[in-house]
Amino acid sequence: MSKIIYCVFLKKKSEGLDAPCYPGALGKYIYEHISKTAWMQWQNKQTILINENKLNMMNITDRMMLEKEMKTFLFGENFSIKSK
Repeated sequence: MSKIIYCVFLKKKSEGLDAPCYPGALGKYIYEHISKTAWMQWQNKQTILINENKLNMMNITDRMMLEKEMKTFLFGENFSIKSK
Protein backbone atom coordinates (compact mmCIF):
# COMPACT_ATOMS: atom_id res chain seq x y z
CA MET A 1 0.00 0.00 0.00
CA SER A 2 1.30 3.46 -0.88
CA LYS A 3 1.86 6.00 1.81
CA ILE A 4 -0.09 9.23 1.59
CA ILE A 5 1.63 12.47 2.56
CA TYR A 6 0.79 16.15 2.44
CA CYS A 7 2.85 17.39 -0.51
CA VAL A 8 4.13 20.91 0.09
CA PHE A 9 4.63 21.38 -3.66
CA LEU A 10 1.12 20.37 -4.73
CA LYS A 11 -0.42 21.67 -1.48
CA LYS A 12 -2.59 18.58 -1.10
CA LYS A 13 -2.44 14.97 0.06
CA SER A 14 -0.86 12.73 -2.51
CA GLU A 15 1.07 9.47 -2.89
CA GLY A 16 4.51 9.67 -1.32
CA LEU A 17 7.79 8.44 -2.73
CA ASP A 18 8.63 4.74 -2.31
CA ALA A 19 12.12 5.47 -0.97
CA PRO A 20 14.36 8.47 -0.33
CA CYS A 21 15.61 9.77 -3.67
CA TYR A 22 18.25 12.23 -2.45
CA PRO A 23 20.99 11.87 0.19
CA GLY A 24 21.22 13.44 3.64
CA ALA A 25 18.82 15.59 5.61
CA LEU A 26 17.47 17.19 2.43
CA GLY A 27 16.67 13.74 1.05
CA LYS A 28 14.81 12.82 4.24
CA TYR A 29 12.83 16.06 4.05
CA ILE A 30 11.97 15.45 0.38
CA TYR A 31 10.89 11.89 1.19
CA GLU A 32 8.56 13.13 3.94
CA HIS A 33 7.11 16.19 2.15
CA ILE A 34 7.24 15.69 -1.65
CA SER A 35 4.90 13.40 -3.61
CA LYS A 36 5.73 11.12 -6.52
CA THR A 37 3.93 13.51 -8.86
CA ALA A 38 5.92 16.52 -7.66
CA TRP A 39 9.20 14.57 -7.86
CA MET A 40 8.43 13.54 -11.45
CA GLN A 41 7.78 17.21 -12.32
CA TRP A 42 11.15 18.10 -10.80
CA GLN A 43 12.90 15.34 -12.76
CA ASN A 44 11.49 16.75 -16.01
CA LYS A 45 12.64 20.26 -15.04
CA GLN A 46 16.03 18.91 -13.98
CA THR A 47 16.54 17.27 -17.38
CA ILE A 48 15.76 20.55 -19.11
CA LEU A 49 18.19 22.47 -16.86
CA ILE A 50 20.99 19.94 -17.40
CA ASN A 51 20.55 20.00 -21.18
CA GLU A 52 20.01 23.74 -21.65
CA ASN A 53 22.93 24.70 -19.38
CA LYS A 54 25.15 21.80 -20.49
CA LEU A 55 25.69 20.84 -16.86
CA ASN A 56 28.27 18.21 -15.96
CA MET A 57 27.11 16.14 -12.98
CA MET A 58 30.74 15.27 -12.21
CA ASN A 59 31.35 18.98 -11.52
CA ILE A 60 30.57 19.99 -7.91
CA THR A 61 29.64 23.55 -8.95
CA ASP A 62 27.07 22.26 -11.44
CA ARG A 63 25.64 19.85 -8.84
CA MET A 64 25.36 22.66 -6.28
CA MET A 65 23.58 24.87 -8.82
CA LEU A 66 21.16 22.07 -9.65
CA GLU A 67 20.46 21.44 -5.94
CA LYS A 68 19.71 25.15 -5.45
CA GLU A 69 17.32 25.04 -8.42
CA MET A 70 15.67 21.92 -6.98
CA LYS A 71 15.08 23.58 -3.59
CA THR A 72 13.60 26.65 -5.27
CA PHE A 73 11.40 24.56 -7.58
CA LEU A 74 10.05 22.26 -4.87
CA PHE A 75 9.93 24.53 -1.83
CA GLY A 76 10.19 28.15 -2.92
CA GLU A 77 12.79 30.89 -2.76
CA ASN A 78 13.54 31.07 1.00
CA PHE A 79 13.62 27.35 1.82
CA SER A 80 15.64 25.96 4.70
CA ILE A 81 15.17 22.75 6.64
CA LYS A 82 13.90 23.57 10.09
CA SER A 83 15.40 21.73 13.04
CA LYS A 84 12.97 19.72 15.14
